[in-house]
Amino acid sequence: MPHTASRYLAEGPRVGIRHFSYEDGAEFIARARESKDLHQPWLFPPTTDAAYAGYAGRLIEDRSKAGFLVCEKDADGAIAGFININNIVEGGFQCGALGYGVFAHAAGRGLMREAIGLVVDHAFGAMRLHRLEINAQPGNAASIALARGAGFRLEGFSPNMIYIDGAWRDHERWAITAEMRTDG
Repeated sequence: MPHTASRYLAEGPRVGIRHFSYEDGAEFIARARESKDLHQPWLFPPTTDAAYAGYAGRLIEDRSKAGFLVCEKDADGAIAGFININNIVEGGFQCGALGYGVFAHAAGRGLMREAIGLVVDHAFGAMRLHRLEINAQPGNAASIALARGAGFRLEGFSPNMIYIDGAWRDHERWAITAEMRTDG
């Protein structure tokens, strides 16, 4: 039997991660619309064709960003969520900031925990980053639990850090380094 390459950059038992494409727009938009109650007030993923095209375009074309779709392996690759590495700085810093969201049909099933591990391994491996950060609003218990469960450590609190839903929001800063990943 000939070997065929996986369509995923990395895969675990239940999920695979792959880059965004423009062709993913219809499914992504439908999932984002279905998940509005889950996401808000924390997150506002694109819910129109134009918004998705701009969002995906930035993740596809901007070297300071990398976007990953989390796909369910046992559901014919259905999109379960997304993880983005934003603000990638190379050189002596080798750092990026993770942002993520799960879609409602996949919430609470541990898929994002598996996927964040894959993205962290990919970031510290193929992407050659040294540090990743997560900024989570203090009231977003699910996001904080995901950061903690993935081995990120709480490093601080930033008042009025990010403008979301019409206001500057406080955030907890969580981080992990390549050494923490290999030592722990």
